[in-house]
Amino acid sequence: MPADRNEPPVTAFMLVKTTPEWLSMTVAERVQAFTTQVVPVIEARTHGVRSRFYDTEFYSARVTDIWVWEADDHGAYRLLIDALRETPFWDRYFEVVALLVGTENGYARTCDLEPVATLAT
Repeated sequence: MPADRNEPPVTAFMLVKTTPEWLSMTVAERVQAFTTQVVPVIEARTHGVRSRFYDTEFYSARVTDIWVWEADDHGAYRLLIDALRETPFWDRYFEVVALLVGTENGYARTCDLEPVATLAT
């Protein structure tokens, strides 16, 4: 079912910590595990989902990575989480420390206002 065009995209900031199992693999083994065990499940079970990854282990011992997931709608986000839970990503390669889920400028939509934001100069 296509997303309701009035519904804003959902953004999830997934704060994770690597596990000893993940860290015991070589970089090549990690890439292989992710591309063969995680990505195919996400692609087969979701739609309208994009991701970006940020390394934070340089600055935090509690959270080693932040994965930003953008989903077209709440249904796509739920499918993503269901898919991830079916892979070794969830609680085997990574401990999910926190999920921070929101919609950009939700207050503006709720109050029928223009978003207030800063502009780069």
